Amino acid sequence: MKQIVSHPLVQPSPYRVFSRNDWSHLRADTPLTLTVDDLVRLQSVNDPMSVEEVVAIYLPLSRLLSLYVAATQGLFKATQRFLGAEDGKMPYVIGIAGSVAVGKSTTARVLKALLSRWPNTPKVELVTTDGFLLPNAELQRLGLMERKGFPESYDAAAIVRFLSAVKAGERSVRAPTYSHLTYDVVPGDYVTVDRPDILIFEGLNVLQPGRLARDGRAIAFVSDFFDFSVYLDAEEELIREWYISRFMRLRDTAFQDPRSFFQRYTKMSEADALAYATGLWEKINLPNLRENILPTRPRASLVLRKGASHMIEEVALRKL
Repeated sequence: MKQIVSHPLVQPSPYRVFSRNDWSHLRADTPLTLTVDDLVRLQSVNDPMSVEEVVAIYLPLSRLLSLYVAATQGLFKATQRFLGAEDGKMPYVIGIAGSVAVGKSTTARVLKALLSRWPNTPKVELVTTDGFLLPNAELQRLGLMERKGFPESYDAAAIVRFLSAVKAGERSVRAPTYSHLTYDVVPGDYVTVDRPDILIFEGLNVLQPGRLARDGRAIAFVSDFFDFSVYLDAEEELIREWYISRFMRLRDTAFQDPRSFFQRYTKMSEADALAYATGLWEKINLPNLRENILPTRPRASLVLRKGASHMIEEVALRKL
């Protein structure tokens, strides 16, 4: 196993950093359980992922997570025996963070598919933070529509309550759902998480810490509930290109639906639509990346860095 010794994350770095080739060798004999058709279904718009990418990057990660999950569950059971507590179940929670358009959704879905296909077929659930956004009407009332996706646009207390209940092993914990078609939370609609073995929790700002109380009161942060976390990384200019390209592609596909919140943008000329997408990036998504998302990168257990082709070029794993 080779270790690449220089990396800009931090000096001296708390990470072991691997080239794509070195990381791929850590797959060992982990079997590929996804087909090309599976990958087509799991991909997001403008976020291609090949079988080669799964083999080189995600199979080694699946192998690593299988070791981490087993070790964590073993520690939990040992602690339960020490305390004389009744046999319970503590889900293993994986957080996935990164900018808009960097490929979080595809990564989360591919990981879910791989982890649920382990030999012991664990129960794996995936929940995104989108459902915890404040409804558009509330965002408009608070003057936050142009801050959608920023930390203040979420019901942070509801996120903490949800994760706390899941981590405590409660039954049938509900999370609100979000429609990318209507660009809003769906009233009265929920996804139910019922004591999974693994929960994948994906969102822009899930690694962001809050402010500590001056009086020493305990304040829970979202990342407090994570056993492992992944940050999807790429150069700022690449993410900008991917975001604008995705907007333009959606303009010709999903935005055409009359129910779509963005349907009105299909009436624009291509030049106007391009200018509008660029404006959204510069006014909303770029500031959010710089102010809130990128600063959380050093808090991740694993950083996956993408190149121009959307393929992972470098993997940084936090040292134990």
